[in-house]
Parts: sequence; structure tokens; C-alpha cells
Amino acid sequence: MIFWFDSQFIYFMIGAVLLLSLTGLWFIAVMPGIDSWSKRFFRSLFMLFILLNFIGFIDTVTYKYPVPIWVMYFMIILESALLSLSLLMMTAYLLHCCGENVRSSKLFHAVLALWGVFIVMLTISPFSKVFYYFTPDGKYWRGSWYPVLLLPMIVAMLLTIAGMMRYKERLSHKAFLSFLITLLPITCVLVVYMFIEIYPLIDICVVISALSMYSLILSDQVEQDLKRQREIANQRTSIMVLQMRPHFIYNTMTSIYCLCGQNPQLARQVIMDFTTYLRKNFNAIASAEPIPFTSELEHTRAYLNVEQAQYEDSLFVDYDTPHIRFRVPPLTLQPIVENAIKHGRDPYAGPFRISIRTRKTDSSSEIVVADNGRGFAPNDDSEQHTALKNIKQRLEIMCGGNLTITPNDGGGTVVTVMIPDNIAR
Repeated sequence: MIFWFDSQFIYFMIGAVLLLSLTGLWFIAVMPGIDSWSKRFFRSLFMLFILLNFIGFIDTVTYKYPVPIWVMYFMIILESALLSLSLLMMTAYLLHCCGENVRSSKLFHAVLALWGVFIVMLTISPFSKVFYYFTPDGKYWRGSWYPVLLLPMIVAMLLTIAGMMRYKERLSHKAFLSFLITLLPITCVLVVYMFIEIYPLIDICVVISALSMYSLILSDQVEQDLKRQREIANQRTSIMVLQMRPHFIYNTMTSIYCLCGQNPQLARQVIMDFTTYLRKNFNAIASAEPIPFTSELEHTRAYLNVEQAQYEDSLFVDYDTPHIRFRVPPLTLQPIVENAIKHGRDPYAGPFRISIRTRKTDSSSEIVVADNGRGFAPNDDSEQHTALKNIKQRLEIMCGGNLTITPNDGGGTVVTVMIPDNIAR
């Protein structure tokens, strides 16, 4: 056996593998967003690498000292078996990500059979010198058939790569890329290892590939989780539309009926405003992305015009919106205003006043809705606070925005919406 590296290099490689493996375990422990199956897989994989690292360290330390030949054979068999097991695990994980049943998969059975052949040849190697052997003085040498020993695992890796290409359509782009940068380098290193002694590099190649796969899988699953949260936010938008207050619709239709005889022109205007309100409501269902604030403002104006036609001189609205060039999630401003009128207006406390203001800050656009109504405590769990909580969650998911609730100095409530500039215009 010819060593092109010294013991210091080996210790460096062992330390690097240990550090990378511990880093992988740390990321698994602290990073959210990855499913339980993947967590178990990567936890087992990195713990396997740490065990391999420990065995490799013992093997390196005892190499310079006289130990029984059977111990040397046992160490190399154990180390090679565990390393090949990590490749079998990667095949199983690929099938899991593709939605295949691992136990019934022909690909997994084929790879498992090849792994079994490798283990059998590895086990009988101490009784023959065709694969490798130790001299009486403890030196390791390869036999003439050593490449044959690695052949089953190389074929297994090639089959796994073929399976990855076959199931490509079932994998996301990042998942496919993660398996590609994991399986190809390992396969190439195994082919080179058939002819050149680079065992420490196999360890570090496998660990780096596993870390790369983990980072990409984690990133992909986080994106999928965010996508599901967006879908939930859109479903909540749809529910908000479908849960329009029945009495608001009834009152509006009754007001229109009365206005037809008293003020036909105003009745036509209320019909137009109510139509705009309904159209904007249902358009919000089809919108999965933030919309121009001008559209949301038009929706709110239409709603308020309808309400003012009903309450006549008991509802006053003040608009101060010089800044309008930004985008908001659909059904952001209108439900806030509706919530204020529904829960803040006191018919026995005089006119209800509401103001809508916008302003541009250094890094965001802000909407401020203030009223002089009854107000409520920020930690209140009542219906009105739950509605604002839902809007706040949709803001965070869809655009990274925020919503805060504070008491108004003159009585009432102030709701402030912050929209970051990364989605402006």
C-alpha cells in the first residue's frame, strides 16, 4: 500500500469529517421547516459519519502499532460496511422523496442485493488475498481483484442515478439538484478509488455531499412550507369574502329600495358603489399576489360610500393618502375599515369618525386607520381582534408586512399597516 499522505493529513481529514458531521447534526436540531422523515434520515446519516470518523481515528492510531491481524481485518470490514450503508440510505431517501414505497421498490431491492454482494465479498476477504491482505508486519496491500470488490457499490450508485433520472419529474428542481451533486461526486470518487488509494477523500466527499444535499433539501422544504402558508392565506381571503355580513347586504338592498323613491340619483350611485364592492371582493379570491394599493383603496371607498348612504350623518370619513405607489395583499384595508365600523361604532355616542392615511418611510409604506370608537384591549380575543390577527398573518406571509394596534389618544383605535419596500410598486 502506497501512502501519498502522512498521518497529519489523515488527522486533518478526520477532524474535517467530524466537524462537518457535527455541523449537520446542529443544523438538524435548530433549523425548522423539514419533515420528520427527512430529519430522521439526516440525523441517522450524520451519526453514522461520526461513528465512521471514530473508527477511522482508531484505525489510524493503531496503524503504527503492532495489533493482531484479525483486528485489522475487523476494522476495515466494519468501516467499509458502514460507509457502504450510507450509500444504501441515500437510495432509500431518493425513493422517499419521489413518493415511492421503499419496501416494494425494485430499484431498492436491486441496490440492496448489490450491497449484500459487497458485504459477502468484504466478509470473505480475510480468507483470500485476491481483494486485499495484510502482511505479517501489519502492512495493508491491495489484491489483483480489488476493483471487483468495489464494482457492486459502483453499479448500485449508477442504478440510483438512473432512478433519479427516471423520477426526475417527481422531484422539485432543488431536490433533483441536491441528489445530483450528492450521487455523481461519490460515484466518481469510487471509480477513481478502484485504482488509486484515496480512502480519506471518500469520507470527506460523502460528508460534504450529504451536507450539500441537506442544505438544498431544507431550502426546498422551507419553500414548500411557505407555499402552503400562502395557500392557507389565500383560502382565508376566500373565506373572508364568502363570510360577508348578511345584514350588511340586507341593509344595503333595503337602503337602495328606499332611495329609489326618495333620491333615485343617489340610489344609482349606491348601486354602483355596491357593485364595485362586490366585484373587488370576488376579485380578491383570484388574486394570489399583492395588488396595487389604489385598487384596495377603491374597494374601501366603495364600501364606505355604501355605509355612509345607510348611516347618513352619523359616519364621517377623512382621506389623507398622498402616497399610493405600493402594493398590498388583497383585502387588507377594506376589512380593517369594516372591522372598525362594525365593532367601534357606538350609535349612542355621537358621529363615528374614521380617518385613512398613508405615508412613506425610509424602508416601507404605511397605512394608518384611526377611529374615535369604543376601542378594545390589544390582548383581547374577541371577534374584532381575531379578524385583525388574520389580516396580520396574511401580511406576514404574503409580503413580510406587519400590523399593529394601539389606542387612539382621543379615544378609539389606531391600526397601522407596514408594507416593506421590496414589494412596492
